[in-house]
Amino acid sequence: MSSDLLTQITTSIVEGEPDGTVDLTRQALEAGLEPLTIINQGLVPGMNIVGDKFQSGEYFLPHLIIAASGMQQAMELLEPELQARQEVLERAGTLVIGSVAGDIHEIGKSLVGTMMSASGFQVYDLGVDVQTATFVAKVEETGANLLGLSALLTTTMTVQREVIEALEEAGIRDQVKVIIGGAPVNQEWADTIGADGYAEDAVGAIELAKQLVG
Repeated sequence: MSSDLLTQITTSIVEGEPDGTVDLTRQALEAGLEPLTIINQGLVPGMNIVGDKFQSGEYFLPHLIIAASGMQQAMELLEPELQARQEVLERAGTLVIGSVAGDIHEIGKSLVGTMMSASGFQVYDLGVDVQTATFVAKVEETGANLLGLSALLTTTMTVQREVIEALEEAGIRDQVKVIIGGAPVNQEWADTIGADGYAEDAVGAIELAKQLVG
């Protein structure tokens, strides 16, 4: 019975049924399944399949967004249970992410944050038009080992370089891996400004993040 529920949770993620994911997660808790088991054997395998289908071209951006929404809602149900049991979800890393100063583009950055959270990262999403000093302060405050900088405009690309320079000035550049993304940027730009990597999409960002902190 319990393994059936876990399989159904995985399937609901893959088939893009967030309401079903939440309902099945609730059923799994009521059936006495441990929150960590539900996460590691139900939710995460589903997200992994969705990521694979996205990379192979079978799934597209809406599929990613719906699957991540189901995962997030299920996690909201599970977090209090984890805390009540004093269990800690093993984190893959800690990510601070935002769109740089002057850039108000939200969707791509938010999807990366959601997908990273669903993949086991602790995520601090600072939103859009984030000042350079705010990024630096948040990395210092959280001890984050990853920083995601989004820029969708050619005019804001250079701010990514400014943030990296500010990390160096603050003496914390060595503690954090910097990933950049956005329509006008590429791996060549990442190399030019001294970033640790470039990701074209959310799935690529997860893979790169795991490589950088793994």
